[in-house]
Order: sequence, then structure tokens, then C-alpha cells
Amino acid sequence: MTENAAVPEVLWRPDPNRVADTKIEAFRRWLRERRGVDLADYDDLWHYSVEQVPEFWTAVAEFFGVRWHERPREVLSGAMPDAKWFDGGTLNYAEHSLSPDTGGATKADDELAVVFHREDGLAEQFTYGDLRAHVAAARAALRAFGVGKGDRVVALAPNCPQTLIAFLATASLGAIWSSCSPDFGIRAIADRFTQIEPKVLIAVNGYAYNGRKFDIRDTVQQLRHQIPSLEATVLVKYLGDGTLDGVIDWNAMLAEHAGGELAYEPVDFAHPLWILYSSGTTGLPKGIVQGHGGIVVEHFKALGLQSGLEPGDRFFWFTTTGWMMWNFIASGLLVGATIVLYDGSPGHPDLNALWHLAEQHRVTYFGTSAPFIQSCLKAGLAPAERYDLSALRVVGSTGSPLSSEGFRWIADAIGRDVQICSVSGGTDLCAAIVAAAPDVPVWLGELSCRALGVAAAAFDDHGEPVVEEVGELVITEPMPSMPVSFWNDPDGSRLREAYFDTYPGIWRHGDWVKITRRGSAVVYGRSDSTLNRGGVRMGTAEFYRVAEGFAEVADSLVIDTSAAGNDDGQLLCFLVLTAGAKLEEVEPDLRKELRNALSPRHVPDRFMVVSEIPRTLNGKKCEVPVKRILSGVAPERAVSRDALANPAALAPFVELAAD
Repeated sequence: MTENAAVPEVLWRPDPNRVADTKIEAFRRWLRERRGVDLADYDDLWHYSVEQVPEFWTAVAEFFGVRWHERPREVLSGAMPDAKWFDGGTLNYAEHSLSPDTGGATKADDELAVVFHREDGLAEQFTYGDLRAHVAAARAALRAFGVGKGDRVVALAPNCPQTLIAFLATASLGAIWSSCSPDFGIRAIADRFTQIEPKVLIAVNGYAYNGRKFDIRDTVQQLRHQIPSLEATVLVKYLGDGTLDGVIDWNAMLAEHAGGELAYEPVDFAHPLWILYSSGTTGLPKGIVQGHGGIVVEHFKALGLQSGLEPGDRFFWFTTTGWMMWNFIASGLLVGATIVLYDGSPGHPDLNALWHLAEQHRVTYFGTSAPFIQSCLKAGLAPAERYDLSALRVVGSTGSPLSSEGFRWIADAIGRDVQICSVSGGTDLCAAIVAAAPDVPVWLGELSCRALGVAAAAFDDHGEPVVEEVGELVITEPMPSMPVSFWNDPDGSRLREAYFDTYPGIWRHGDWVKITRRGSAVVYGRSDSTLNRGGVRMGTAEFYRVAEGFAEVADSLVIDTSAAGNDDGQLLCFLVLTAGAKLEEVEPDLRKELRNALSPRHVPDRFMVVSEIPRTLNGKKCEVPVKRILSGVAPERAVSRDALANPAALAPFVELAAD
């Protein structure tokens, strides 16, 4: 389907004076002086990064000063899915986060590393000196528990300093980290942690959310019984003094091991750093293993070059420890930024909470989700009028496609001089595929560019790359942060099935995208939930942009029940309406707008009101599981309820399928 190639409005342009001081400009200058490679602009640099793949990643490693213990013999050997990076090289992720003079930053003892804020007002700050001392003590404690290279340490804990300290201590030993948010249900946590057989569990006794406090000691106790591999459980008294028998107190543990040595175990480039998880909506969550080296070089590039972060910046992204954005924000330490950790509801006491946080802590890079931006827009917020956001340089958005209205709200309500960094990538890579850059404009409704080192393309039905047409999002060259494996997948068959079955040797990401002639991109949603009506395909994101643009629509879900290749099914739209709104009043205008904005084929056959839309634990709409339920698949086969944030939301869809 060819889209209108008219150039959208430019909402933000890079200031040449500011670009001159960015890391990405310094990198281009370095390439010119050290490598004799003269690249005029971002587009030139992107082409170099995907056409001279080993040379680009070698340059990133050298420019940011990767600390090799053993230097690699070869940068890249083999092809996807068996590409091998920096073979023979050894390093340690934690060393790059904590050591002075790494990543182009001094990280002196008195420089601020972490700002923490909880929704109930609890706040703490840690300098790099504080952080090193805490990590050294936690490292010594883990060693005393027998944790060594390759062992697993897991955390049931929120986005707080203790979690960060435990992670860095784990990484420093060459042990493997994994975390879940404390609001996950017991089954969802056990499904993730039991399969990786951890040696140590670090957990909080409770958490605060939306003005309430939740005691999770019973969940911790159940986990201790369900994970036979555990040799120690460490409890953080995060809320009050509640404890459990047989656990080790976090503060007492750190005090006992104060003054421990801060050292870094050299590990292979591909040695596992952490295990992230697929959503687990249709089975046991897959453990996605990413390596020390791949994450170090990818996050140096993503945070230093792509995001323009450097010492003095305050880097915030609203996230929980169950989402890859927690791992991403932790990597802000690589480039010497001050990371701002927030634990709580983004809507407590109201939607101004995070904008107030940005003012309080002089946030320069503010990251959030597209639904949060949409909520602020609908609530009519004007943060720049209420708060001093003069330090703010960038607003980032991810999690789902940001609507054009969302772009415009940021420009109008936050400021025209603020760069809008709408990005899209995935847990699978712990990285962005399409993103933004300090030297690329922001066009209304578009993601500014393909990320450096990411050979992203849109493939048509014949597996050919297309421009200005919607197609399957693919990556045609290897990236260092691609999974080194799935956990318990010794022959790699599950990993190949997940990404490489459709196009052998090419990564199929599962999104539907359009790459423009300018190199920008528009993401249209998951390709396996595409609306295919009368031969006209459309991404669900386009539908949601229209439906949720109505003030009366709080949330929506659209399902095409047609079987592949025919139009026998119906197009069904489920709406969550705002208080006082009535379907009979909203539906006529909604039908008219969908007809005009999309096409007559994409006006639903039926609209139905539900109380909430089923979402995964990470907040993604459950399009494919609901489609499977409506096609007659038994609910227990269509989706694992433990992978859902709100499993009760499935009830109306199960009832509809039964009817």
C-alpha cells in the first residue's frame, strides 16, 4: 500500500550551535581524524554504520573507551543468527558503569550518579562514590553466598537504588541478573524465575502505588518454596519494618560487608549479563539472554550518540523493573549521566506528578510511554505553564506508537524547543530500531531516523525492501545486542523460529512499518494483528490514533476476525468510555471519522463497550490473544492469564466467543 509521500510539518529542528557540542558530532570528527572517514550528516553516518558494520562497531568501542581485559581477535564472524562479535575479547559491564574515566566521563566520587524519588515523597541521592561503596559491599555479600560467574541472582523489587546496586554487584561478579516488578502475580514471577534456577533472591517487603501500600511478604515466602535452587533470600525493608524468618536483612548485609573490594570479573563479550523475558501471553515466557559486551557497545551508542546524553544530564524514563526500559535507564551510568529513578504511579496524586518530578530534579531527558502522553493530552494538561521545565531538552516516548496529536501536545504543552524522541525497538534487542538523533529534525507523527548500526528496512510481500510503503520491519545486518541465546534453548531452534523463520538470515521483528525517503519511519503496530479488509491492509496503530483521539474514548481494541486471505470475519471494536459518555452518542461520529481518516473498509461492523482492555504486564494491548479467543481457541490455550496485568478483562471476550 503506497502512502501519501507529502512531507509532514517539522515540529523541531536541531540547533547547529548545539549540534556542534554533541557526542555524535565529536564521533564524526573522530572518524574523520582517526579513520579518514568523512561523513557530512546523520544519513551518511547511518549508511556507514550498516554498510561497514565491523568498522562502525569497532569505532564505537574505541571512541567510548571500552575496557578490554583481553583484546578481541576478530570483530565480527559469521552471519545471523550465528554472528559472533568481538571474539576473544573480555570485559565487564559494571566496570563501564562505575569506574572513573569510562565512557568519556570522570565519574568522580563527588559527582551525582543517582536521584531516587518515591511517590510518597521518599527521596535519596547517591554520588558515584556512594554507589561504588554500596556495590562493593553487595558484591562481597553475594560472594559470601557463593555467587560466582554464571550464577543467577533475581530481584522482586521496584525501580529503586537497592535494585540498581544489586544488579551492578551481580554483573561485577560475572553472575547473571533478572528482575520482576513487585506488582507481578506469584505465577508470573515463578514462571520467569524458576526456569533460570537462581541462587539468590533479593526482594522488598512491600511497595507503594497510587496512594496505597502493598505488603508482598506472602509472595516472597511462596517464591522461596517454589524455587528449590535458592540458597539465600535477602529482604529489603522498603515499606516499614515487616520481615520474614530465615531471610537476610539488606541493610545489615551491606553493613557487615562494608569496605568490600570493588573488582570486576572479566567475562567473554557474549557472556550473559541479564535475562529479559517475552510477554508470555501464549506460554512460558522466553528467557532472552543478552551479553555484557553487546549491551556495553549498544548502550554507549544508543545513549551517547543517539540520545546525546553526557555528564551533567539528568536522565529519567518512567519504568518498572519488569520492562527493558529499566535496563536501559540503568545504562545511563555508562556515559556518566545522573539517572533519575521513580517508583510509583505516574498518575498519583494526578497526571502532573512526573512533570513536577522533572521540575524538582531538573530533568534534561524525560522518557515515558505513548499512553501517558495521550492521557496528559486528554486531561488538558499544560505542564510548561505550571512547572519550570527550562532544563528539559528531550521528551522520549515508547511502548506503542505516539499519535500525531501526542506529538503536537508535546510541542504545544512542553515547548517547541524540546526534541520529541519517539522510539521503537524491543526487549529482544534492549535497544531502539527506529529512533531520533540530536542532529535530525522531528517530523509530525514520525520517528526521526533508523538507529545507527541498525540495518532496518520494510519488506513487501515478496521479501523486497520498499520505501514510502508499509511493510514488515526487518533487520538485515547483525547487531551486537541481539540475544546470545534463549534460556534453555541449547540448539538455538526456538531463537531461530522466533526471528529468522520467515526470512532466513534476516531478523523479522514483527512490526509493520513505513520507511520514508527522508529515512524517518512510521510504526503501524504488530504485523500479526494487521487489519486486512478487502485487500487493504492497515496497522492497528492507525485505528487507535483515530478512535482514541475522541475525548469520550479512554481506550480501545480493534480485532479483525477474518481468516488469512479472506473477508469472512468481522471487524470488531471494543471501547472503554470515559465517565458519562454513551456509545449511542459517540458511535455515529466515530464511524464517520474512521471512514474519512482511514477507509470505508475500516469502519467496524460492531462497536461494543467493555470496562477495560486486556493488557500484558508491560502494558501492551492483547490483540493477538483476543483474536485467537474470538476465533474459537480455548482461552487457556490463547493466553496465559498470569501474563496479564488485568486477567479479569478477558471475561467479555470469552463470553462473546461463547455466544
